Amino acid sequence: MNQRPIRIAVMVSGQGRGSNMRAIADACKSGKINGELALVVGVDDCAPAMENARGCGVKTMAIAPGDYPGTGRYDEAVLAALLENRIDLICLAGYMRVLGRKTVETFRNRIMNVHPALIPSFCGKGMYGHHVHEAVIARGVKVTGVTVHLVDEDYDTGPIILQRVVAVEPDDTPDVLAARLLPVEHQTYTDAIALFSHSRLTVEGRRVRISPCDDREQLCHLDGD
Repeated sequence: MNQRPIRIAVMVSGQGRGSNMRAIADACKSGKINGELALVVGVDDCAPAMENARGCGVKTMAIAPGDYPGTGRYDEAVLAALLENRIDLICLAGYMRVLGRKTVETFRNRIMNVHPALIPSFCGKGMYGHHVHEAVIARGVKVTGVTVHLVDEDYDTGPIILQRVVAVEPDDTPDVLAARLLPVEHQTYTDAIALFSHSRLTVEGRRVRISPCDDREQLCHLDGD
């Protein structure tokens, strides 16, 4: 029996380009992900990622935190938008805020984030974008990578779904390293979402197990390595 396609919301903020959002949209259109990108939620309607989403024909909704003063009101507005649009999975893509408790509780184990390093290294509050790559190069590590994880109440602490390793070359700059990571980031994120969309992920405490696939599926090459 075919599973119902999932409805995905991508959350963005600031001046992000929306490349992960576009990768998710493309993976839905190609059939890799059994679902559709139903909504992009941002904090600024004029942000590049929001304009990119509209160019893809995706519904957008700007919810600015400054418009919702008071404890929990912004979280309530975000949660209401997600529920109104019947969202099954939330994907953070350059979203620089900790999600509110009500949203995390309502969508427990149905919120993903991608981080441009191998968690638990080079992660946590303040570790995003070029800050991560600068820290990686300054530390002199030989490998870095990409982590897709479930989201909980803190920064980068949720259960890990997939990780992929990328070499750090001796002459790398943050820009060069970021460019090498980006296609791996897109692939790993859409792989994790595809696994979710085919009900192949099970959360057991802090571990995420990937179930064996049906031989007829197109996702049998995916694993947790």
